[in-house]
Amino acid sequence: MVDMTRREILGVAAGAALSAGALGGCCAQTEEKAGGVLGGFAMQYENKAFYGDGGVFDDKTAKDAYYAMMDYYRYPITDRLRGEDFWTLDFGLGIFTEVGMAGIFWVNNQEHDYMGHEIFLLPGQMIPEHWHVKTEEARAKVEAWHVRHGWVTLYAEGEPSPGVEERIPESHRSIAVARKEQVVKPGDYGYLANPGERHFMVAGPEGAIVSEYASYHDMAGLRFTHPDVTLG
Repeated sequence: MVDMTRREILGVAAGAALSAGALGGCCAQTEEKAGGVLGGFAMQYENKAFYGDGGVFDDKTAKDAYYAMMDYYRYPITDRLRGEDFWTLDFGLGIFTEVGMAGIFWVNNQEHDYMGHEIFLLPGQMIPEHWHVKTEEARAKVEAWHVRHGWVTLYAEGEPSPGVEERIPESHRSIAVARKEQVVKPGDYGYLANPGERHFMVAGPEGAIVSEYASYHDMAGLRFTHPDVTLG
């Protein structure tokens, strides 16, 4: 069989719905590895694919899923993205396909108070609701997000958007404070009106790659609404 790149395996054509039979053993192998189902531009994953024995989060499988998404969008996978600087999180909730992310801090400069961060979200994934408080080392974080690929819905404080309740992921539906929505498409950006606002984001059905521009990020100032969220 002719060798195929990841991009060819994932199916570049817009709107193409590829079956396991159309790709021979390739698609079946992808599904077995990451629990994936391909439809058009979107990839869907079964949550159990990202957990090993005892429900331990499988960082390698998670990274492979993000690398596949990067290939899909022709996003360059640099050596640094293959190294330890690239991290994944399920936030300790055990529902990675709903609440999870990957990221890399390109720069986080305390002296000059600026940060550059890349955020990677699989289809439908959310970063849990959180906010940033002032610390001894940093002001309350100011941030904006520039969508590179896919799209996201940003949630911030303010007048709730009509019908927002049904669109908030189940894990946060009863506790989320941020209920004002902004859909951000590729090339566009969104930002918080005020430092310290509670906020979260949810990827669309094609996943998302988002550049964050912000003031210095101090982990000590990070707070989460969900009581069970952990970063360990």
